[in-house]
Amino acid sequence: MTTDPQHAPPGLKGLIVAETSTGDVKGQDGFYHFREYSAVDLARHRSFEDVAHLMVEGHLPDERESRAFAAELAAASTLPHELLEQLLAIARSGPDRGSLARLRTAISLLGSVEDFPPTYGATPEQVRAGVVRLVGAVPVLQAALFRLRAGLPPLEPRPELGAAGSWLWMLTGEKPAPEHAEAVTAYLISTVDHGFSASTFTARVVTSAGADVASAVCGALGTFSGPLHGGAPDRALDALDEIGTPDRAREWVRERVGGGERIMGFGHAVYRTTDPRAVLLREHAERLGGPLAELAVAVEREVVDALAELKPGRELHTNVEYYAGVVMEQCGIPREMFTPTFAVARVVGWGAHILEQAQDPRIIRPSAEYVGPPAPAPLP
Repeated sequence: MTTDPQHAPPGLKGLIVAETSTGDVKGQDGFYHFREYSAVDLARHRSFEDVAHLMVEGHLPDERESRAFAAELAAASTLPHELLEQLLAIARSGPDRGSLARLRTAISLLGSVEDFPPTYGATPEQVRAGVVRLVGAVPVLQAALFRLRAGLPPLEPRPELGAAGSWLWMLTGEKPAPEHAEAVTAYLISTVDHGFSASTFTARVVTSAGADVASAVCGALGTFSGPLHGGAPDRALDALDEIGTPDRAREWVRERVGGGERIMGFGHAVYRTTDPRAVLLREHAERLGGPLAELAVAVEREVVDALAELKPGRELHTNVEYYAGVVMEQCGIPREMFTPTFAVARVVGWGAHILEQAQDPRIIRPSAEYVGPPAPAPLP
């Protein structure tokens, strides 16, 4: 059956291209959910492991299921010897802020070493095994690469500290304060999934070709190399450093907007209200306290007012990346690891979408309209 070509809006904005039961974002209402549960409620009341179970299995676990899934993730965090031998060389490659590129290399190598099967023709259990493997392995890989580059030995994960506590331990070598583990848990859960973002759509496109789970995750990670998706928490914090004091905020915004620059940490493609993730993380930032939190809250008010004045009608409110950077800085996560921390969470959402997409045998293959010179032209 053939259909007449249809023109999609730029960036596919507002165009529904698939059905999903993983969750949804209601931008006008400032609300989003994982499966049938409020994502913010989950971030406040459940563990990261339980939310990962919800996304992978489709339901929140009972006590027995929670323990079993946490043990499965712990087992999936063990790295093969062939990969460990190569990690130092990978860690030494590229620029300091090339953490995600190094992670992509390590995941690709893991997929090769363990021979992840194509999702096409694989059983749901095989696809699930690949997803769980990467949910468990990604934080260990990323932390090991970071420490090796810094000349420090990698650390074994500590599942008893929870996902966030173990992540902070593997980065810093110190057992985190409970309030730091709680704040990072809220960040990790709140960023597990968020509709059909660029990275999620990429993961589904790669999976639709029948590719393996590791390839789909590498493709999704590639979108994070750009600052428009996932790469702004450190830039938002850099902006706070430049502003310095709240009284400088409005003039700083005017200069940047006048120069055609984007203000990182403000505005969102979907939300027309303050990002609910930003509201959640602001609470944690204020609870942790200190000069940085005070500066961030004061500057936020000034920037939002300045943007409303300079771009009336645009609804440019605070997004998740603004307070994500503040919270991660407060909890001792190095700035070059801000976006990699996002990847530690989002690999769960990618995995849920990979599992869903693998059940559809059709490849995602849209069309493009040719706008070049008329063809055929005579050869010169």
